[in-house]
Amino acid sequence: MKQTALNNKHILVTGGTGSWGHELIRQLLKRYPDVAEIRVLSRGEHKQVDMLGEYGADKRLCFIIGDVRNKDIVKYATRGVNVVFHLAALKHVPVCEDNSWEAVLTNIIGTQNVIESAVENNVETVIDVSTDKAVEPYNLYGMTKACGEKLMVNANAYYGGQTKFICIRGGNVIGTNGSVIPLFKKQILQKNEITVTDGYMTRFLMTTRDAIGLIFTAFENSVGGELFVMRMNGATLTTIAKTMIKLFGNDKTKIITIGLRPGEKRHEVLVSKNEAPFTRVISPEYFMILPQQRDQSAYARYMKYPVFGENEFSSLNTHALNESDLEKILRGEKWLWD
Repeated sequence: MKQTALNNKHILVTGGTGSWGHELIRQLLKRYPDVAEIRVLSRGEHKQVDMLGEYGADKRLCFIIGDVRNKDIVKYATRGVNVVFHLAALKHVPVCEDNSWEAVLTNIIGTQNVIESAVENNVETVIDVSTDKAVEPYNLYGMTKACGEKLMVNANAYYGGQTKFICIRGGNVIGTNGSVIPLFKKQILQKNEITVTDGYMTRFLMTTRDAIGLIFTAFENSVGGELFVMRMNGATLTTIAKTMIKLFGNDKTKIITIGLRPGEKRHEVLVSKNEAPFTRVISPEYFMILPQQRDQSAYARYMKYPVFGENEFSSLNTHALNESDLEKILRGEKWLWD
């Protein structure tokens, strides 16, 4: 990210006490000592208290208890803000399947509240964090995030002269709350067993450093209306399970197959067949999906980049990590050894 990009800026991070938000705020504070303010909007009082204790009396941080479902609090939180990083979401597939309207309220209505509040308060830039599950969605979580993407991209067509709206798509971030790797560690330490839904299932994997780098890349390079994707590696659940057993288990650790949960895909997609013709390769690490509204500034900016030459980008056709590759990555994740 440009070293002056956020100097003296007022920033709002929705869902700022979650895994992505926490890491984003940590990096923002480190990279930009001259940032004017970072507002943290989230529902969790306990997490905010913990975060306040972690950072002490840092005058750049401001904590706001609230839910993106409530437009009044979102409008209040965006007042005087220059940049919004929208991370708030219900994200666990089974939870969204069992609580479908709650997922709609947070992931769709909440996103529209962010859009409208940003426009009303003359925010300069909004970055929306989406997911691979929004592509060819099968579960309700993916469907709500796909709607969120469309709302953001279309908002740029409506309001792009005033506020820029940009999306990114992430994969499974290693170590986020409730994700598979910390779950496997807990299962091994407590029961000396791991439960997998389908050993042949593949998932994109990215570190928190990769995730925040994708956000920064989108912020630095965007003109508005784009959807940024990172070229990330994948792994099967069997590879993940065997690597975790090597790190924390023993020769008696069992792998138990329990079958697919409601809404789960065997493989994920980051760039679909339908999106491939609109996708440009902006670097060896990043792709950019052009808005289909043919925004002239976006097309003028990116038509010079090579066309994405693949049929699609899925967790089945990306580089597959083996146990040795994954072990090396996990040994570099300090949180895993706490």
